[in-house]
Amino acid sequence: MVFARGTGPGSFNSLYFIHRPMKTVYLLTYCLFTSVLSALATPPETPPASSRYYEMRIYYPMPGKYDAIVDRFRQYTTKIFEKHGMQNIGYWVPTDPAKQELIYVLAYPSRAARDSSWKAFGSDPEWRAVVAKTEANGKLVERVESIFMMESDLSPKIEPHQAKTPRTFELRTYTASPDKLPNLLTRFRDHTRKLFRKHDMENVAYWLTETKNGEQPKLMYILAHPSEAEGKQHFDEFRKDKRWVKVKADSEVNGSLTTKVESLYLKPTDYSPIQ
Repeated sequence: MVFARGTGPGSFNSLYFIHRPMKTVYLLTYCLFTSVLSALATPPETPPASSRYYEMRIYYPMPGKYDAIVDRFRQYTTKIFEKHGMQNIGYWVPTDPAKQELIYVLAYPSRAARDSSWKAFGSDPEWRAVVAKTEANGKLVERVESIFMMESDLSPKIEPHQAKTPRTFELRTYTASPDKLPNLLTRFRDHTRKLFRKHDMENVAYWLTETKNGEQPKLMYILAHPSEAEGKQHFDEFRKDKRWVKVKADSEVNGSLTTKVESLYLKPTDYSPIQ
């Protein structure tokens, strides 16, 4: 109901009432309320986990072949991967020169698609010609390790991104205590990632490993730092943060949530989609 002042003939400048259907007002209020709730329901940093299937591959080169294997990916391999529907996510090498490894992540629509793509890749005449050319003087790779993963709902959207300034990456692998993985994920979801951001550590990607025989998956994730030195400094500051000290103590009243935490600092190759 709205009050208005009359202005027409015979109105005597008096007040009169305009009646509007209250249903319209209620509808507009409801739409506004539900829109706000919808916007707040899912934080932008936590989109629903992607259904893509991921594979982390670690290449250990033959002695003296480290640069050759890195270069083969640069010139040939990544392009042939894409040809067969294998998405290049990121390519990294350890910052420690003593660790001569090439670590990269591929994404596929599914496990079946992964197997099909690798079969087609292995029999591709173009790839076979590359192998013959690059291995004329001997094999380049001593062994390859594969880790199969699914994206965690903790993860920001995983997509190619090149920062304006060079970054150092950190691959962290958490082995949860028996039956404590849900608690660990909850702690990351509610507290850890926010505290990482507070201390200038960028959340890049989070995965859960695929396991067999009912084993508990591992949590693997990647952080980005301005440099290795700053990454270590920021992690020290994170560990001393009063809020983190309380969160850790409260969440581990019944014991530690992890049995092992591994950290590996990495630098991206010049052809990595994520840099």
